[in-house]
Amino acid sequence: MTEMVGYNGPIYMTHPTKAICPILLDDYRRISVERRGEQNFFTAEMIHRCMRKVKCVYLHQAVRVDDEIEIQAFYAGHVLGAAIFHIKVGDRSLLYTGDYNMTPDRHLGAAWVPRCRPDLLITETTYATTIRDSKRAREREFLEKVHSRLDAGGKVLIPVFALGRAQELCILLETYWERMNLSFPIFFSAGMAEKATEFYKLFISWTSQKIKETFVERNMFDFKHVKHLTPEAVDQPGPMVVFATPGMLHAGQSLHIFRKWAPDPKNMVIIPGYCVSGTVGYKILNGVKRLEFDKQILEVCMRVEYLSFSAHADARGIMQLISQCRPGHVLLVHGEASKMEFLKSRIECEAGLECSMPANGEIALIPTRPRFEVVASVDLLKKTISENSILRKAKDKQSLFKAGVVVRADESRGILMSREEALASVGLKEHAVLFTSVHAFASTEPIETLLKRAMTLCLVLVPKEKIDTEDSGLALFKRIFIDFESPPTKKGEQNDILLRVTFTLQDEDMGTKIFSKLRDAFTRT
Repeated sequence: MTEMVGYNGPIYMTHPTKAICPILLDDYRRISVERRGEQNFFTAEMIHRCMRKVKCVYLHQAVRVDDEIEIQAFYAGHVLGAAIFHIKVGDRSLLYTGDYNMTPDRHLGAAWVPRCRPDLLITETTYATTIRDSKRAREREFLEKVHSRLDAGGKVLIPVFALGRAQELCILLETYWERMNLSFPIFFSAGMAEKATEFYKLFISWTSQKIKETFVERNMFDFKHVKHLTPEAVDQPGPMVVFATPGMLHAGQSLHIFRKWAPDPKNMVIIPGYCVSGTVGYKILNGVKRLEFDKQILEVCMRVEYLSFSAHADARGIMQLISQCRPGHVLLVHGEASKMEFLKSRIECEAGLECSMPANGEIALIPTRPRFEVVASVDLLKKTISENSILRKAKDKQSLFKAGVVVRADESRGILMSREEALASVGLKEHAVLFTSVHAFASTEPIETLLKRAMTLCLVLVPKEKIDTEDSGLALFKRIFIDFESPPTKKGEQNDILLRVTFTLQDEDMGTKIFSKLRDAFTRT
């Protein structure tokens, strides 16, 4: 693409993508030009020139492209090297997902992005309306179907793409074969899929946590039961499992084997991923039993099963990513229009976000949220977080994060100050309106004992170092005051004790919490 259109700028890729990309491109070129005879296609020299423009990025590395543009890559989980890119242009940003998977599997981890709050999220929607069932249940069903078909003497064809699902399902069968001590042959198509597996061995740090933890003892990509597929193996009698590319049965070795095995009802084909409309995979999944190849009719008598092991996020995963990154606007791409429309309505309803799904070639104008930058000192933030955590400990779900006053420094930014700092900055003295909550209760205990009890109760909500003992009562944060008053009575009679909690409007939440706790403890009997 870059050489065909004359692009001369940089191309940013992760290290695994840079390693795999030229091999994938050359494989695609050879199939298109040498086998299909397509004209006006890119050449091997164009691939070399394209790869010379590539600059590699590490995950989470902030890369400055120019004076305004900054990019950052995050793990996408879809295939080896896949990344979600956060792109900043000035004070605006967007998150572009490409293909991603929010569920970890056997050979790759789950996608992850920080709460970056982009102005725009552009997300794929391959499975916009699908909610997948349990992965373990799918794996169990897959293994049962394969095993039962082999026991019946049949052959099992599993069409896969070279990168991703081939390795995932090979690990699944390899583990099952070892556990069950099976000897049925498993074949893996040579060529692109074989090369891709070598890259998984090379970039082991990009794989799942379990593979990384056991890598020293055994590399899970060194398969003991999986052999390379030869042309002779396809025609040999007896049960076997064959992984062949491509995954949609639209060309290549998988289609070649399908045409040979389809007439036999003992055989089975399991489609583990998405199939585009018009492909052979799509047709047989929709019940087509007669296919035409080279003016000859092929009767499909073999069993056809669909078990989704696709590495695309389902509807739940897409909503999870939206919740995780908190965008201002969502733009849907890479999906079927009717399903995207359903997801669009769900995003607008459940997430309360504006959502677009422009057609190919359509220009979409996305409104952005106004921004005002505020800076604050570390000491102020630590103090505020500490005080707000006390409210959360008190299970106050309605509590707000309150820090101080924002003072405008210039047109583009402000400074967050405590009330005391804000007053000092403009030369004013503090004027506070005090509120006092009062509770009367009967008690014969002396004031000193009541203060000790109050101290113990306050320690549940307030750290000890924030409580000062004074002659007349307790001071919390030097702003909330607790005292008891006892009018004179005859000896032996119960006093009507007055509990008073005094606080400012700023400390209303905390003062109210403390008063409620003390009032419940010192209830009139």
